[in-house]
Amino acid sequence: MYKTTRSYLVLLICAGLSACATTSQTSNTTSGVQTKPLPQPIQAQAAVSQGDDIIRLEQIMADPDWMGRFPENPYWGLDSQSVRYERKREGSPVNDLWQASVRQQGNGSIVPLGERHLTDNGNRIVNQDATKAAWVFEGNLFVKDLKTAQVTQLTRSSDGVQRPMFLLDGRIAYQSGDSILAIDVQSGLTRQLASWKFADKPKAVQEPKDYLAKKQLKLIQYVNKERAERQARFDHQQELQAENASLTPQPFYLATQFKTAEASLSPDGKRLVLAIEKDEPSRDDNDIMPNYIGEDGRIKSEAVRRKVADAKPRNQELWLLDLQSGSQMQLSYQELPGYNEDVLADVKSENARANGEKYQPNRLPRDIGLITDWYWSESAIKWHANGQQVAVMLKAWDNKDRWIATVDLAKGKLVTQHRLHDKAWVNYRFNSFGWLNHSETLYFLSEQSGYAQLYRQELGGKELALTFGDYEVDKLTLTRDDKFIYFRANIKHPGIYEIYRVNLQSGDIEALTDLGGDNEYVLSPDEQSLLLTHSQVTRPPELYVQAAQVGAKPMQLTNTVSEAFKAMPWIAPKVVPVPSSHGSQPVYAKVYLPADYQQGQKRKAVIFNHGAGYLQNSHLGWSGYFREFMFHSMLVQQGYVVMDMDYRASAGYGRDWRTAIYRQMGTPEIQDLQDGVNWLGANANVDTQRICTYGGSYGGFMTFMALFTSPELFQCGAALRPVTDWAYYNTPYTANILNTPQVDDIAYQRSSPIYYAEGLNKPLLINAPMVDNNVFFVDVVRLVQRLIELEKTDFETAIYPVESHGFRQPSSWLDEYRRIYKLFEENLN
Repeated sequence: MYKTTRSYLVLLICAGLSACATTSQTSNTTSGVQTKPLPQPIQAQAAVSQGDDIIRLEQIMADPDWMGRFPENPYWGLDSQSVRYERKREGSPVNDLWQASVRQQGNGSIVPLGERHLTDNGNRIVNQDATKAAWVFEGNLFVKDLKTAQVTQLTRSSDGVQRPMFLLDGRIAYQSGDSILAIDVQSGLTRQLASWKFADKPKAVQEPKDYLAKKQLKLIQYVNKERAERQARFDHQQELQAENASLTPQPFYLATQFKTAEASLSPDGKRLVLAIEKDEPSRDDNDIMPNYIGEDGRIKSEAVRRKVADAKPRNQELWLLDLQSGSQMQLSYQELPGYNEDVLADVKSENARANGEKYQPNRLPRDIGLITDWYWSESAIKWHANGQQVAVMLKAWDNKDRWIATVDLAKGKLVTQHRLHDKAWVNYRFNSFGWLNHSETLYFLSEQSGYAQLYRQELGGKELALTFGDYEVDKLTLTRDDKFIYFRANIKHPGIYEIYRVNLQSGDIEALTDLGGDNEYVLSPDEQSLLLTHSQVTRPPELYVQAAQVGAKPMQLTNTVSEAFKAMPWIAPKVVPVPSSHGSQPVYAKVYLPADYQQGQKRKAVIFNHGAGYLQNSHLGWSGYFREFMFHSMLVQQGYVVMDMDYRASAGYGRDWRTAIYRQMGTPEIQDLQDGVNWLGANANVDTQRICTYGGSYGGFMTFMALFTSPELFQCGAALRPVTDWAYYNTPYTANILNTPQVDDIAYQRSSPIYYAEGLNKPLLINAPMVDNNVFFVDVVRLVQRLIELEKTDFETAIYPVESHGFRQPSSWLDEYRRIYKLFEENLN
């Protein structure tokens, strides 16, 4: 049956893989008003060892190889009996490829470098009758006969192969530069199907341009004879091209000063959808960053991305190219509903009033292009397997609209199938879409209900929800028979991700895993098994294999975590729902507690702020913040209480939670921190006057905003690789939330810590990497100068000359966390 709402459960995730019994809570009624009780805390899996080892900074900030080298990027072998994964080589930055059998436990063995070209990879393609598979290795194309197991190399060139695909006639087509080629697997003959050039179409002769040219043609017979002969040769070549099938087709000619954004060939090889955009630099000459520690002993200017303050609108054109007739048609965006809406009129009007001006609304065409977001690596152009239908996913540059449209191939027009509009910004993280295999039916993810859910839609019809409820759906896999779509979701708790499937005929949703923690999956080629990547808060990821059936038991495959890591007395945090003073939805938070926290005097505490803004860290799986997890365990050993909140803007909690920060970054999040402080005082025996905060990147920004705008909330703070002025950050992230500075200066001033620096009156540590190409070092430089001019004395700055946004050197990690620990000790004892 359909899942409509999340049941808030009282769960205890036990050691091992099976979950304990669960108890559902019902609603209470008070004074005639129905209210939902807050969910209870969830206890993460306890560490295996209960030893009394002391956790030390020197150990936890060392090269992480000591923890083990965990499996990465796993995928199935074509036989559905073996799996492959990458694993870091000990003491080396290199990743090896490992292969293991699903019939026995164990890490398997390294695939020899000399055999890597024979080993298909996770981006392989398979033909429709599943008799052949193809893949690209180091830029060259290989094909495998699945009956004989013979592997054949089809190309050996430095030109490179992009986006290979099987055509309906059995050939393999691929893109190479601005051309599409197809290779016959049997004969090896390669044929160019199409090419395109950004140039004027050649002509044999040109019309006279001026007075002298016209007189020359009128007076000189030789010139006219030469022109006529050139025209004759040109016409002959055109006739030969049209009548002789052995020749390479003529190129398509498109506007000069453009470049290819994406190209997609139909499975029948007859049509091409091409996205093009202006060939303009993505950065300016002054977008540089000095690197003071170079190999040659001199200062090097590193090229970096453009700032959002310098952002320039990007528009793409869509073209439909007919490879048989040679015709080309531009697909107009005027068919898209809202293509010329002034969606930012209210924002522009507010900013105009602030400047004493009046804004005049307009209805100019918006800048639109294909979805190309860092959360998603799939193509935004999807052909149906029959080659007769194609769908495209488009977005507006202003981040307020996403469209799914099909193409009327006969008329060369876009036909809108679905529009997702958001007054804040559309979340392009949930944008998987495609066609069912055996009907011209679309399926896609949309956040239109407030949560990312799965829909199907007949062309021209109304979308039908296949899932609905207050949970997030992602990572879709359609089975070949169109019976199921597999997906990953946090149905039973926001911090627990399990694997499910929905029956497309009955609508029934089935839970395939019940492991707790965090789970990723890959469906086997025969669609009978799941390759799982499972982790828990105190357990790094390992690979498991399980039948793709309800109630099936998983078998652990790999064992890569070191005994040294397992032996440490890590603290398993509880995930608690902190009541919000600004809404009905609780703020989920990890809380690390000493065993005796309720005994004795009031405790000191630290609140950690995760980075990335749109990221979830209060989940029950292994965190990318593994050093922080170990650091928090160390603090708890010394009597601290630690909280790690999924403040508003965090992932995993739906659209409203995500967009609460629209045009006011740093306001809802600090309100949530205040609720966290109150909860610690009321529930964790914490002295609310003995709490500090810290975090990196977005967490560093939050540290600034807390200390600058709510200076009595914390006794100290550490801001690591922090944003100080959002106008200096990148466009794809920042323009979603704050629009652009030229449009919405109010939002940038409201959201940037540098405008609130006068509020600092508590000790502040600023740790800044100097070659950070994400949050530039200039952010810290400008803020420090501002603090100096304000005559502030309660701050220190530590710089890291060789580090980028994510530190790499253990010595840098150790130095940074020694300073953070010292800050806490000096201000909380």
